[in-house]
Amino acid sequence: MDLSYSDDHEAFRTELRTFLDERLPKTLADKVRLGKRLIKEDHEQWHAILQEKNWHAGHWPKEHGGAGWDAVQRHIFEEETTKAHAPRIVPFGVAMLGPVLMAFGNDEQKAYWMPRILSGEDWWCQGYSEPGAGSDLASLKCEAKREGDHYIVNGQKTWTTLAQYADHIFCLVRTSKEGKRQEGISFLLIDMNDPGVEVKPIVLIDGEAEVNEVWFTDVKVPVENLVGEENKGWTIAKYLLTHERTNIAGVGFASEALSNLRRIAGLEMQDGKPLIEDALFAAEIAKLEIALMAMATTNLRVVSAAAEGQAPGVESSMLKIKGTQIRQEINNLTRAACGPYAMPFVSEALEPGSNIDTVGPDYAMPSTAEYFNNRKLSIYGGSNEVQRQIIAKTMLEV
Repeated sequence: MDLSYSDDHEAFRTELRTFLDERLPKTLADKVRLGKRLIKEDHEQWHAILQEKNWHAGHWPKEHGGAGWDAVQRHIFEEETTKAHAPRIVPFGVAMLGPVLMAFGNDEQKAYWMPRILSGEDWWCQGYSEPGAGSDLASLKCEAKREGDHYIVNGQKTWTTLAQYADHIFCLVRTSKEGKRQEGISFLLIDMNDPGVEVKPIVLIDGEAEVNEVWFTDVKVPVENLVGEENKGWTIAKYLLTHERTNIAGVGFASEALSNLRRIAGLEMQDGKPLIEDALFAAEIAKLEIALMAMATTNLRVVSAAAEGQAPGVESSMLKIKGTQIRQEINNLTRAACGPYAMPFVSEALEPGSNIDTVGPDYAMPSTAEYFNNRKLSIYGGSNEVQRQIIAKTMLEV
């Protein structure tokens, strides 16, 4: 295992920094830096800029229209774009469905759907969780009955991120109630504009409605939208979740959040001196720095293994647990550093175009929103409790 960067990778980092200096719009970077909420047009603008360089799907193989980056280049991309305050690439089409189609889709599905992901013609969302079927996905009840050359879909999905923008959803649906629960699940692509699809927003504690309920009532879906074999969708679900959990670690996001915490602690005063000089507070930051360095090393081990063609295994569960814990602890400490200025939280002030005056420095308001929003990190993508069970069963054999 080699954890050092090659000359080619350092050259890629230099090229990427130049690109970000020249092409990342300042208005977008300022929105991200100040914790303002991004709208669909913001994401589409960044998508189009990246795709001019063929970098939106950098990790896709060249034969599928990607840049063919190796795992290390992908890691560098996350590091540098986070430092530059670029919007995060919306993962559902490019990072989730794309790899699934490459692995399980037929030739017609790849030829039709993948260019539309690259061009941004389709906005996808993920239909996995249901009330009563979150971490225990095998309990899902959303049903798809085969009638001739269509499936008729009825049921509900929940916590569907950015479904309000989506025109398509990839869904796990129950196509059989026979045998083990995992054996009756299929992976289906559904047009959100079809009759019978209804999206209901869920307003979260931070005041934003980024997640939704999605209801299906007698929705007619062509059989050719089935990916893989009928009743074999559980294999696809596990494949997708393993990659999602690795990405959730968010080393780049944690590094940037920690830098922001140090900056705030250097500006906030306590007993006549910067908070960063308080021994107890500095010790808390040091603990997080050590934990982040350890996680970054583990992440590089996974990246190195992936570069050699090995699929992430139980390490993705380890990264998911530790990555989410670190980010939540950084949020806790950032709010503590902001002190009373973190209290008067006015959610509307984070909306695009808002002219609402905030109380205190500009970094205080987003610190509260991030604290609230990131409570979900340890739950979604398979709760941390479930990840511990996976580690115990797979690695410790208990």
